[in-house]
Amino acid sequence: MNKIKFLIIRFSSIGDIVLTTPAVRNLKQQVEGAEIHYLTKPQFKSIIENNPYVDKVHTLKSSFKDTIHELKYEHFDYVIDLHRNIRTARFKNQLKIISFSFDKLNKEKWLLVNLKINKLPDIHIVDRYFDTLKVFNVKNDQKGLDYFIPKNDEVDVKSISENLKDGYVGVVIGAYHNTKKLTKEKIISICTQIDKPILLLGGPENKEEGEEIKNVIGENIYNTCGNFNINQSASLVKQAKVILTPDTGLMHIASAFKKKIISVWGNTVPEFGMYPYMPHPDSKIMEIKDLKCRPCTKIGFTECPKKHFKCINDLDEDYIVKRILELY
Repeated sequence: MNKIKFLIIRFSSIGDIVLTTPAVRNLKQQVEGAEIHYLTKPQFKSIIENNPYVDKVHTLKSSFKDTIHELKYEHFDYVIDLHRNIRTARFKNQLKIISFSFDKLNKEKWLLVNLKINKLPDIHIVDRYFDTLKVFNVKNDQKGLDYFIPKNDEVDVKSISENLKDGYVGVVIGAYHNTKKLTKEKIISICTQIDKPILLLGGPENKEEGEEIKNVIGENIYNTCGNFNINQSASLVKQAKVILTPDTGLMHIASAFKKKIISVWGNTVPEFGMYPYMPHPDSKIMEIKDLKCRPCTKIGFTECPKKHFKCINDLDEDYIVKRILELY
C-alpha cells in the first residue's frame, strides 16, 4: 500500500486544536494509506501527541529555517492548513506542495463585530474544516470531537478529596481573555447556591482567584487551578457530572467527552461557529442576546470596552444554578 503523507497545520490554541480532531480522524480512517503529521506550537504538543490518528507531531522551532528543514525531510504529499495566517503561508511557500486552506471568514466576522451585520454561515467550524478535505472525498462521521488522555495523566479525584468520588460540578474560572469569563463575584454567587461538590478548573494564572473563591465559599469546593497539566485537567473535566464554562479550551474538551455543559458567553458569540460541538444533548448556551455592543471582538479584551460588562454581569445567576442542579 502506498503511503499518502499529510501535514496538518494548526498552531494554537487548546480549543482550536481539539476542534480539528474530527478532520484528523476521518482523514486517517477514510483515505487509504494516509499518514498524518501535525504541526503545532510546543506548548500544545501534549494535546495531540496521544491521538492514535496522528502518526507524528512536529513543533515550531525557535528558527523558521530549522522547522522547514525538518518538514522538508518528511516529503509530504499534501498540506492541510487549518490555521491560515501569514506564518502558515510562509511554510506552504517553502514546502512547495499542494495545499488546502481553511477559510477563516475574517471579512464576515469583521462585519458582525463592527457593523453588527451577520453574513456568517450557520455552520460549525468543525464542518468548515471538512471543506479542506473535499477533494479526498472525506466525510464527517458525526462522532464528534476526540481527546485522548495518557494513562499517567488520569487523575484519581479521591486524591483531591473523598467528597468528589460520587460526582461534582466542574467550574472553569479561567479564559485567555477576561471579557470571556465569569467575574469572581458571579462565580461566588453561583457556587454559593450549589449544594454539590464543586471543582474549580483553570491554569496557574487562576490559582489566586480560585483560592479567593474557595475562601468565601468554604466547604465542599476545591481549587485545582495551576495544580494539573492540560491532560490532567481534561481528566477532571471527563469525570465531572456538569461543566460550567466560558468560551474556552476546556469547553471543547468537555464536548469531546459528551459532558453536560452550561456555556456562558461574554464578548464572543456562538454565531462565530465555535460553540460546543456535539456535547451531551442537555447542554445549554447562556448569553445575553440582542445586546447592541455584542460581539465587541472576535477574540477578547482585558476589560469591557464599554465599562459596563453587561454581557456577563446581566446573566441570570439563578437560572444558571437551576440548570446546573437539574443536570447534576
